[in-house]
Amino acid sequence: MSFCIVCGAAGQRLVPPGDNLPRLVCSRCGHIHYENPRMVVGCVAEWDGQILLCRRAIEPRRGFWTLPAGFMENGESTAAAARRETHEEAGAQVAIDAAFAMISIAHINQIHLFYRGHLTSASYSAGEESLEVALFRPEAIPWEELSFRSVRFCLEVYLRDRRHREFGFYEHELLPES
Repeated sequence: MSFCIVCGAAGQRLVPPGDNLPRLVCSRCGHIHYENPRMVVGCVAEWDGQILLCRRAIEPRRGFWTLPAGFMENGESTAAAARRETHEEAGAQVAIDAAFAMISIAHINQIHLFYRGHLTSASYSAGEESLEVALFRPEAIPWEELSFRSVRFCLEVYLRDRRHREFGFYEHELLPES
């Protein structure tokens, strides 16, 4: 971005007074444009012991399996975002049980937040961003075809907690792959 979102004038990257990071600052009106991490919110949704996964119809990682998740919208809570994304991508209604895992991915300016939840019915269907949607028993999860490391981490700790019948909350950081 190189133009002010307020007045359209050219901006310049500099450290504003009282700040410690370079920001885009408008040369005309002085507006400071802050760029902050994007929040991706999703859900580990179960039905009859099976986990709902979606095969991505969009890049990145088209054709790979993921949990229903996507970018949070302004004006919605994180739980509402998880319910919306599950409905948009998997055509499913989900009841949220609890926050489960937060994964910081600083090198791509994202935070992934996953909830635990359960489908309110066995009804689901592929949304516009999904090639297909399916329920998987833990032993049938396509581990080698998962889309993102955050999804793998979330599923691994979820299944471990499910075996122990006690769920926690996990905070994790993913570093760039070597």
